Amino acid sequence: MNALLSPVLDRPALERPTRERPTAARPPLRLVPPRVAPPSRPVPPPDLPAFEPRTLDAELEAADDELRTDSGIGEDARLLCAKLALCVIEILAGARPLDQLGRWVSDSVFIQLLRRTVIAARSREVTGDEARRPRVRVGEPLLNRLGDSVVEAVVMIHQPARSRAVALRLERHRARWRATAITVL
Repeated sequence: MNALLSPVLDRPALERPTRERPTAARPPLRLVPPRVAPPSRPVPPPDLPAFEPRTLDAELEAADDELRTDSGIGEDARLLCAKLALCVIEILAGARPLDQLGRWVSDSVFIQLLRRTVIAARSREVTGDEARRPRVRVGEPLLNRLGDSVVEAVVMIHQPARSRAVALRLERHRARWRATAITVL
């Protein structure tokens, strides 16, 4: 049994057996075109949707028009709250300009979001991060009607690293819904 485990003493331990390769003339290597044509544009990963430019005014205007005619809390109020919450998260991430949200929020909310946007931009500048559109999944809004002209809602925003809650208060202002309070937790 010891004979099988002992090293071979005929050749040095660091030397490996070499095999001589034939030096026959081989044709030179050449590039061959691929069998399948590459895609004309990059293909997004399968788990992420392709980026599509968003028009906030068109989405919110459609939801707001239908909400104006609905006296109860319907799917339109849910849609409006979900879109506003998503826009607030994108604004704080630096992926969307705050001006797009100006007509949908009160002046005090606009100033509050402006302050938070400046703080977030300074934080990204210090850490060297760049502003990018966050990967989020918007949860189902939970709505509570406080009167004919007031709706409060909570929307969960799920990101890969964490989840956030966005609390909204919508009030009717000149036949249109406006957010008079937004809190991101």
